[in-house]
Amino acid sequence: MFELIGVPPQALFAQLLLGLINGAFYSLLSLGLAVIFGLMNVINFAHGAQYMMGAFCAWMLLNYLGVPYWGALVLSPLVIGLFGILLERVLISRLYDVDHLYGLLLTFGLALIIEGLFRKQYGSSGLPYANPIPGGANLGFMFLPWYRAWVVAFSLFVCLGTWFVVEKTQLGSYLRAATERPELVQAFGINVPRMITLTYGFGVGLAALGGVLAAPIYSVNPVMGANLIIVVFAVVVIGGMGSIMGSIVTGFGLGVIEGFTKVFYPEASNTVIFVIMAVVLMVRPQGLYGTPR
Repeated sequence: MFELIGVPPQALFAQLLLGLINGAFYSLLSLGLAVIFGLMNVINFAHGAQYMMGAFCAWMLLNYLGVPYWGALVLSPLVIGLFGILLERVLISRLYDVDHLYGLLLTFGLALIIEGLFRKQYGSSGLPYANPIPGGANLGFMFLPWYRAWVVAFSLFVCLGTWFVVEKTQLGSYLRAATERPELVQAFGINVPRMITLTYGFGVGLAALGGVLAAPIYSVNPVMGANLIIVVFAVVVIGGMGSIMGSIVTGFGLGVIEGFTKVFYPEASNTVIFVIMAVVLMVRPQGLYGTPR
């Protein structure tokens, strides 16, 4: 089969692994965006900057406080999530009653400010972060690094766990109801503003978690989020704005498609996701898993 398509199996499976890695980050970030937009109707353009902050927080914990990767995997999403809660309370909460464009402009400005502050402090060159799970397995047709396998498996676990909580639990039903009829939910004694604040913090924490996972694979630098956020928004649009399962499926699926495109037609690898987005918008404007609004 490999001789028929003219591609060495090592190259094909290596790109499959790369596609799954990219898909894991696409899914985590688009999931955070979907949670925030689906439950709050806020387009969070600062998501890429918060992903970058998660990676930098892990780097700072290791280099300044000696906290290893496994500690940073818990602490970094909590710290950046608390920062997101502060942002929501001080700034974003003031824009719920106006057009979505204002929230987009605010978070875009926040992203530029955060990126500029980190670039001024740490420069534009990447900072290394040690691989916490060195080594791998030789499968014969490819070499599988243990850490990359861990990233794919853990990301899938987090994504499916988030989907289960939002779609299948009582807490998730309260969250969904609060977006449609907040006054009715509040009548049952539920603090809707606090729930919305915690939802934003959770979405930001997901972005920071992606940054911690990315730190040992990519260099930690101030522009790592800016390079990814446009693709992630395309993933969200294809899956359907606010769709949890759409973000998971399209994130991993588009990562694999992008990886295979690098094998068969490398020139199109940087644009294939946007071509798919254009086709999906023409055929199904609400996205593959979205519902018309």
